[in-house]
Amino acid sequence: MGFSKDNLTGFILALLSSGFIGASFIIKKKGLRRAAAASGVRAGMGGHAYLLEPLWWFGMITMIVGEVANFVAYAFAPAVLVTPLGALSIIVSAVLAHFILKEKLHKLGILGCVMCIAGSVIIVIHAPQERSISSIQEIVNMATQPAFLLYVGSVMVLVFILIFYFAPQYGHTNVLIFTGICSLMGSLSVMSVKALGTALKLTFEGRNQLIYLETWFFMFVVATCVITQMNYLNKALDTFNTAIVSPIYYVLFTTLTIVASIIMFKDWDGQSAGSIISEICGFIVVLSGTILLHVTKDFERSSSFRGNYTPLSPTLSTRLCSGNGESLKHDVEEGPSSEEVSSRRQDLYT
Repeated sequence: MGFSKDNLTGFILALLSSGFIGASFIIKKKGLRRAAAASGVRAGMGGHAYLLEPLWWFGMITMIVGEVANFVAYAFAPAVLVTPLGALSIIVSAVLAHFILKEKLHKLGILGCVMCIAGSVIIVIHAPQERSISSIQEIVNMATQPAFLLYVGSVMVLVFILIFYFAPQYGHTNVLIFTGICSLMGSLSVMSVKALGTALKLTFEGRNQLIYLETWFFMFVVATCVITQMNYLNKALDTFNTAIVSPIYYVLFTTLTIVASIIMFKDWDGQSAGSIISEICGFIVVLSGTILLHVTKDFERSSSFRGNYTPLSPTLSTRLCSGNGESLKHDVEEGPSSEEVSSRRQDLYT
């Protein structure tokens, strides 16, 4: 299938987004280290000296630029194309950390990077064309079709059950509770972001969509979903090891987002079975590469921890089954601070 101009624009924006966001993690971490060295108090221990550090603010601006590029990408390309490309920010971050922060990239981590790139190429080649939309009313019609209303209703019911029943009892022992809430709300936030982005795109083209109440409704939905998503993502990252939360969240969020997009925007309509199967295979390769990257990072930290303190630390599978992985949560001085955690990419769209 040919690569349309809109798809190309969305693809380039998604790549730029991943580059900026991946780099922002490294810049911010450098700023956090510099601020900690100057003040003697790390951000993770309650220090706020980083707010006076220009390098940290440069990293924050870089991240914002990346998120804006990601937002705009959804206005040009289908979520089936844009969302999986978010994994590339992990590659950028891992490679830059290897050269700038001197954080060793394991050989299996390199394999994970290659898998992410290969899977992304497959997805890009077989991605569906962006559907032409001429008004916000068209998006409202898509959002009110029975199949998507059933999806939204199911998501809301599951979120309420998770928040009010499972979270109080199992939220701090089962990683799937908080990440499940984030992922479910994240899929709705991406659909709303795409609707809002398309409305703004049409407005800039001369067809004002800001006069319609529906545009502002989608803006409200975006704000509500993102706030909820960020709240529970931070809870997950504060409770469990990042090396567990990040891959699980990426898998759930990306899968649910693609499902929601297929239902609402009919991304797979008109595509051949071969293209659909290729996209699914590419998606699985990207997911596998992402998980391998995170597990390898966890392996490196675990090896260092075992060498210095204890003969054995829990494996990834053990912690997934039994609980929160607290044994590695504060094991190294260079672990992510609370400020880094709150700005992780998986918090919003990819």
